[in-house]
Amino acid sequence: MNMNQQNQSKSHTPPRRGPMGGPPMGMPAEKARDFTGTLKRLAQYLSPEKKRFIVVFCLAVGSTLFSIVGPKIMGKATTKLGEGLLAKYAYLLNLNTAIQNNMPITYINQLRKQPIPTFDLDYIGRILLLLIGLYLLSALFSYIMAYIMSTVSQETVYRMRNDVKNKLDHLPLRYFDQRTHGEILSRVTNDMDNIANTLQQSLTQLITSFVSIVGILIMMLSISPLLTLIALVSLPVSVVITGVITRYSQKYFIQQQRCLGELNGHVEEMYSGHKIVKVFGHEKDSIEKFKAINSRLYGVGWKAQFMSGIIFPALNFVNNIGYVLVCIIGGVMVAQKVIQIGDIQAFIQYIRQFTQPIIQVANIANILQSTVASAERVFEIMDESEEIPDHESPKVIPFPQGRVKFEHVRFSYQEDVPLIEDLNIDIKEGQTVAIVGPTGAGKTTLVNLIMRFYEVQEGCIKVDGIDVRDMKRGDLRTMFGMVLQDTWLFNGTIRDNIAYGREGASEEEIIDAAQAAHAHHFIMTLPEGYDTILNEEASNISQGQKQLLTIARAILANPAILILDEATSNVDTRTEVLIQKAMGTLMKGRTSFVIAHRLSTIREADLILVMNHGSIIEQGRHVELLAQGGFYADLYNSQFTGANLA
Repeated sequence: MNMNQQNQSKSHTPPRRGPMGGPPMGMPAEKARDFTGTLKRLAQYLSPEKKRFIVVFCLAVGSTLFSIVGPKIMGKATTKLGEGLLAKYAYLLNLNTAIQNNMPITYINQLRKQPIPTFDLDYIGRILLLLIGLYLLSALFSYIMAYIMSTVSQETVYRMRNDVKNKLDHLPLRYFDQRTHGEILSRVTNDMDNIANTLQQSLTQLITSFVSIVGILIMMLSISPLLTLIALVSLPVSVVITGVITRYSQKYFIQQQRCLGELNGHVEEMYSGHKIVKVFGHEKDSIEKFKAINSRLYGVGWKAQFMSGIIFPALNFVNNIGYVLVCIIGGVMVAQKVIQIGDIQAFIQYIRQFTQPIIQVANIANILQSTVASAERVFEIMDESEEIPDHESPKVIPFPQGRVKFEHVRFSYQEDVPLIEDLNIDIKEGQTVAIVGPTGAGKTTLVNLIMRFYEVQEGCIKVDGIDVRDMKRGDLRTMFGMVLQDTWLFNGTIRDNIAYGREGASEEEIIDAAQAAHAHHFIMTLPEGYDTILNEEASNISQGQKQLLTIARAILANPAILILDEATSNVDTRTEVLIQKAMGTLMKGRTSFVIAHRLSTIREADLILVMNHGSIIEQGRHVELLAQGGFYADLYNSQFTGANLA
């Protein structure tokens, strides 16, 4: 992955989570352009899970209600304890008063004979057992709910991933050329994980939070409407405080993200090009720029974190004021025997519980926005135009010979910018065709059209007399072997990377291919030989060695048509000579397309096509083209004499 792809991938890394798994308080969530439409499409993916959602909803309601009823029932136990304590206190007070006032001894003896009031332990025990049962049921329901939602979320995302994978398999090369790999990878990984986490956690939290808000409010009203009104006074104040602080903190969070991206980009740029920085003596400038960006990041980061950090202390201050008022007024009401002491205890618990689901709902709203934005990015992939479907009755070439013919081909990447117009070429089987020309002339485009990575707009391309559009893409591409300038090797053993060229290749065939590509010697010098594991970027071998392995892979594939795009550009001169000999042997009897910048490597080609601005301006053999003294001759001589091609 190149640096641009790494930057792109990192830019979509999910931000640090705040309370309840949401974004940091005050940090703006990424928003979708079409929130409603995307939410409906996401709901369609969830529609097969309707029955499970109904079960989850019922479990969430049951679990929440059981936990909500708990304080009210516990309040009854508190009331009973209070009554027992007051009765005992009243008895002792009457006895002491009688003794102090020298009441008749018969009266005092009568008081002493009365049983001393005690706590109703049977009643309290039943209450405790009931509470234990309710909380156990609540925990059981929560466990079942979490299990079901884990299954629902993973199965839903599993279907989405399959759909995205199938879509990517049918997208034309144009889509991948216009986007970095990091961006596509981010949509398939980070955005999918964001959706899965929201489905698994946030949806159940949303249900339980709403049920908690409604249930707690009903329980508070059932205890005392007056105390409920006092408790709710703090709610709009909390909303106003949160809104004011969030409005100020958002701009700092936005600046923080910009500075962070700028800092990451600068650091990656400096480390990737640190040799150039040192050679040209720009260390001081680099350090000064880093300090400037870091200073700005510190300033806005400190403000952002401070502003978001004062939200909870401010909310706690307001809630504590309401808590104190409830305690004072509730105490007066208990003294006046308007309500029982257990109800005050339950009410205070409900106040403490009331703000938590409200904060959860606010955080989930942010998470939901971010999730819908992620879903929108995934759906954008699914809405892309697919490549033209294969022919319903595809033709098959059982024994390909390798004749390729272009007939009046026209192609352009952009409709208003023509590239190839009325191209006609007839390449006989077994010929070696070299394609040369300046950058942007259309050399690689020609190869992409042959393999149907792009579709021609007019005309046709035929292989062995059959239009490539009448064949399956898979059947067409099995006839080709490619060695590109940009090597591609995967994480695995050297043996597996070479064997990628042909399924079921034997050990002997793999070694023969490596020897033909002159790769066997360096492979055997490695500690594990053919079992040496290449890392993800194959950085544990040199660039030239990578190229030798890709050539060995192409030799093993034994294709009818070869495509070599600057295949020897990354090897030394001696190895290049050896590879040219190996390629000469490999290309005998096969049609070969060689894209070359070093014209010395294609002097023996059967046909040289000279391209410029999408058109073939000259064609012939090396000696013929030099004799013409045209564009090819200038291009060839420029590599040795520095001719001016302007």
